[in-house]
Amino acid sequence: MYSEHQVAYFLRELADPEAGPGRREAAVKGLGRIGRPEHSAHLVRATRDPEPAVRAAAAQALGRIGDRDAGAQTLPALMADEDPIVRRRASRAAIRLALDGEAATEAFRQLLRDPDHHLRINALEALRTLGTPGDIPALVRLLGDPDPAVWGRADGLVRKHKRDPAVEAEVVRAAREGTGPARARALDMLPARCNARLHDSLLDALRDECPQVRIAAARRLARTGEDSAADALATALADERDPEAAGWLLNLLGRLGDRRVTGLAARWLHHAEAGPAAAHALGAVDTPEAAARLRAVLDDRTLSGPTRAAAAMAVGESGARHAVWLLLPLLDDADPALRAGAMEGLSALVRGGLRPWERPAVVRSLVTHLSSVPDNVWRTRNVLAHLPQALPAVRDLADRTPSTEVRAAALSLLDPRAPGDRNAREDVRRLLDGLEDPHESVRYQAALGLKRWVKASGTPPPESAGVRERLLTFTTEGSPRLQQAAAGLLEALAEVGR
Repeated sequence: MYSEHQVAYFLRELADPEAGPGRREAAVKGLGRIGRPEHSAHLVRATRDPEPAVRAAAAQALGRIGDRDAGAQTLPALMADEDPIVRRRASRAAIRLALDGEAATEAFRQLLRDPDHHLRINALEALRTLGTPGDIPALVRLLGDPDPAVWGRADGLVRKHKRDPAVEAEVVRAAREGTGPARARALDMLPARCNARLHDSLLDALRDECPQVRIAAARRLARTGEDSAADALATALADERDPEAAGWLLNLLGRLGDRRVTGLAARWLHHAEAGPAAAHALGAVDTPEAAARLRAVLDDRTLSGPTRAAAAMAVGESGARHAVWLLLPLLDDADPALRAGAMEGLSALVRGGLRPWERPAVVRSLVTHLSSVPDNVWRTRNVLAHLPQALPAVRDLADRTPSTEVRAAALSLLDPRAPGDRNAREDVRRLLDGLEDPHESVRYQAALGLKRWVKASGTPPPESAGVRERLLTFTTEGSPRLQQAAAGLLEALAEVGR
């Protein structure tokens, strides 16, 4: 609450020639807490104090009492103070007061070059609010700032003003002549219509000392669709030594279907970081040599699990004639990464359509895998969802499995949308039993399955009165997802009961 005697005390402290810096700072802070705009003149005088701590406190106090006129009079100059704390407090006060005059805008422009990263952040936030890019060369240089909080804000401000010809011209200049991350981010953000102005510099950027620049240039070249792009990428990959950049080049050449990637990938397969990209690139090239290399990767236990997993996914995505028989044995491998990759590969094969003689073996393997490998339950379930032939085995699994997650997964695969079918009626019984299960995941899947039944059949399940009572309990006592599922089933029951 405003107190006259407290304010009077603070003013006496500021007027006392014997008051030291600590007393003056405390007095200024006190005025900032309880003062009013009519006390701004005292704070303005304090902004000229020889002690930086007092000036910083005065800047903060001006922001707090809300006098925009006094702030506009003093804060822009304080944002150029020799002390970084003073500059920081002044910039935050100017933001708080929403200063938008020419002096404040120019002060924020200058802060884009400040060595203090807090001040660069403040400047970027203020300029975004003011709707101006500020000092455009300084702004674009901040794309390479080491602090993500700085370059991220700079990126947003550049993109906000990307239609400004001066901003675009500076970004093009950075993309052609800049250095390090700033050049890389400039290359990434320019629209395709700038490709003609960048063409020569892209080839030069593929040899830049910064891996980020080489990656950005490679991505941009690959998007041009020019015939020469693949040649440039292949040459760059042959000379590349950085694993991250090599991974990008391998992926890009693979997407372009360039057969040269087959030989170029070989030297990276044993590298932990670039190995998966090399395997994916081999899968993208439809040649007998690439297919043979992929099979060799699957058999090579000296390679990392992620690399072999990538090869397994690539084999599945290729749809090769013998892919099923290559992948099924890998479901039992000791390496969890390889098991996951084999499952992803099988998923691609199943979505693409299995041959009739492949389906029984795939169903048997997946059902066995579902019941015996706990780390792949839901990944396996998602593949089985595309195999209606698995439904009898899934029903059996739902009845006998001791695993909570497997039972939940099995219930999620039941699709009782044919009310007249005896098996479908048994599925409804399984789902009703699932509502009584002690485990939340089973109850949740049971509620979702019963909602599917009600929506498809247009009729409530047997013993629906008891079901409603149980569901009402779930809406108040269950987990958030169970509450939502129960509410959805109750709504479906209400609709069919009309």
